Amino acid sequence: MHTGFIGLGAMGVGMSRNLHAAGLLTAVWNRTRAKSVALQAELGVAIAATPAELAATCEVVVICVSADEDVLAMIDALLPAARPGLLVIDCSTVSSNTARTAAARLDAKGAAFLDCPVTGGVEGARKGTLAIMCGGAADALERARPVLAAMGPTIAHMGPTGYGQAAKATNQILCAGAIQAAADAMAFAKAEGLPLDKVIETLGKGAGGSWYFVNRAPFMARESYQPGFRVRLHDKDLRICEEMAAARGATLPMVTLTRRDYATLIATGHGDEDISTLFRLRDALFQPPT
Repeated sequence: MHTGFIGLGAMGVGMSRNLHAAGLLTAVWNRTRAKSVALQAELGVAIAATPAELAATCEVVVICVSADEDVLAMIDALLPAARPGLLVIDCSTVSSNTARTAAARLDAKGAAFLDCPVTGGVEGARKGTLAIMCGGAADALERARPVLAAMGPTIAHMGPTGYGQAAKATNQILCAGAIQAAADAMAFAKAEGLPLDKVIETLGKGAGGSWYFVNRAPFMARESYQPGFRVRLHDKDLRICEEMAAARGATLPMVTLTRRDYATLIATGHGDEDISTLFRLRDALFQPPT
């Protein structure tokens, strides 16, 4: 199954490598060509001149980009080569409405679309252990399974188009709560003088443990926040969650709190750090006034 990949960011490059290891990756395209050139040198895959050229030479195109407007721009860019039999899988995190818009544009050309956002962080993208939430037709999902399986073992069909993105929004709400709790707990443990490495090792195996605590509390202990999931991107995702909730007349208090904290971090120059940088704000609460 000839597969093309669009979007070689922190997640996309790992996903592309796993597709190549499975013998599926044919060609790539990235807005910044240097990333495509680097992957070509590493894997020997072709570089498409345009998204349309990528779609013309592949049966499946996987997209992993940052925002709603980016997804629709990529859909429009590959539309000239869209045709019956082409399957487009979008692994970006966008709104359900964007997924439905993308599907409608491709459907007009006879091509199929799946919204398949992922969770598991850059670690999961690198290791091929992502969990994948899928929206779209069941027959399209069956065609996509070999491609999706190369990126992660957990593939869940959530429902029709847009349901994958609704599930991802749910995940991002959980992430907000988890990173808030981890930051609070680590700031408290530090203030109490506890050995943070032992705290992480022990509590990570207990009832209060979470993926974020186990994998991101070490960032807090080291006060080193190399991007795994950037503050700006999670803030964008949480805005989508707020908008979806508002459409139903509801608010999400944890999301509101987290976006307020993110606004402070972005304003102070930490928007491109990992979301574990939230620890900065909680740690400051325990510092004596100057």
